[in-house]
Order: sequence, then structure tokens, then C-alpha cells
Amino acid sequence: MTRLTEGDRAPDWEMSTDDGSVVSSASLSGRRYILYFYPKDDTPGCTTQACGIRDSWSRVTGTGIDLFGVSPDSVKSHAKFRAKYALPYPLLADEGHRVAEAFGVWIEKKFAGRTYFGNERTTFVVGPDGTIEHVLPQVKPAEHVDQLMGVLAA
Repeated sequence: MTRLTEGDRAPDWEMSTDDGSVVSSASLSGRRYILYFYPKDDTPGCTTQACGIRDSWSRVTGTGIDLFGVSPDSVKSHAKFRAKYALPYPLLADEGHRVAEAFGVWIEKKFAGRTYFGNERTTFVVGPDGTIEHVLPQVKPAEHVDQLMGVLAA
């Protein structure tokens, strides 16, 4: 499947958070929200990205938008990662990568001569009507929060 783009309808989804509660597209209906897909908890790039958002959290919350990090890691892994870096936002467990596939960001990757599948580092801003407003594809971890704030301010 190809990555969803601006103007596409966001797929319906439901995932567990790092604290075991459940969040879904239906529970966020009528609200603007962000799903940022990242490859793996507690890796250098993902930590840089997560902490960049944490360090700019007041800028993000000032927009009135809800933000969620999404990876195929387990609830337990997310809880450990969130606690270790004092992340102020929920992490969603996409075990089985169904949501990443629905958004078109579960892709084939190559590293050190090995081929595998994983999340593409991509962010979606979803409007209150469930339509994708912005897509930030293949973001660089250190630049993510500034790019995100740029589209939210526009």
C-alpha cells in the first residue's frame, strides 16, 4: 500500500497506550490529532525524535492538538521508554503493524546488508473530520519538531 497523503481519509484505528488504556480514531472524532510513526523504542534516532518533542512540549500543547507516538513495540516497551525519558505524551502500541500498514508506512528497509520491514518515520496531522491535513514523510529525528511546528502554525 502507498503512504496516505493530504486530503485522504484517515483509516479507523484502535491501539493500546503505554499505560494500557485504549485510544481510537473514534474516541478522537471531532478533534485534531497527530500520529507520528517511528521505528523502535529506545534507539538513537527514535530517542532524539521523542526527546525533541518532549523538550518542545509547551509549543506543541499551545496548538491545542493531541499527539501520539506509534511504533510496533509492546505496551511494556512503550511504558519503559516513556518513563526513561519522561515523555509527556502517550505512546501507542501497533503490535502486528496493522495501523502502520493502513497509513502506508510499514515498508521494506535495508541496513547492513539485511532486508526487513519496519515503520517509516512519518507524521500525520489528522483534522477533526478525520481527513489528513498534513504529512511529514521520512522526517529526520532532530528536525521533526521544527517541521511539525511549521505545519501546525500555517
